[in-house]
Amino acid sequence: MSKRNLADKWEVAITPEQFMEGMTQNKEAFHDGHILFNWTDLEDHEFFKLLQHRDDLRSIIIAADWCGDVVRNIPVVFRAFEEAAIPTRVLILEEHQDVMDEYLTMGGRSVPIVIITDTGGHVLGQWGPRPQHVQELMVAFRQENPDREAPDYKEKMAEVRKGMMERYGEGSASHAMVIRELRELLSGV
Repeated sequence: MSKRNLADKWEVAITPEQFMEGMTQNKEAFHDGHILFNWTDLEDHEFFKLLQHRDDLRSIIIAADWCGDVVRNIPVVFRAFEEAAIPTRVLILEEHQDVMDEYLTMGGRSVPIVIITDTGGHVLGQWGPRPQHVQELMVAFRQENPDREAPDYKEKMAEVRKGMMERYGEGSASHAMVIRELRELLSGV
């Protein structure tokens, strides 16, 4: 199923700077992730620098400042897209649920969702809500625990979240994986 054109959303979306300035939760952690980002792979850095020559790409990110995955991943996305000179805008989840509902993850509203479009708003690809090596745990959990009303569901979910944090690692440990996955996505568009 093809996704709807997002040209109309580009006009109402906010800039990364507006998103960061308007944060009411996790602002310091997000800012730290943005400032402390470093390229760990020179080939990846060169790939994103070479994207500066393309003028046909845009990014729209569905995000919410309360989300831990947004805080861990979007500073990396912002920095990569800054390097690539890919114009980027943000849609706040709660204000754009119509778009969010087209990008559900296993039936749920999980953010961030990074959407790559052309300049006309046609969707070329997407990434999110988290790196694949972290998401694998959530996929397995949901397959093994389909009943959200089960008495031990919350307890099991807490264990999965703990495991996800371990897979994210400390500090910027997962940044290289996010960059690698974005590179793979952008290589195909």
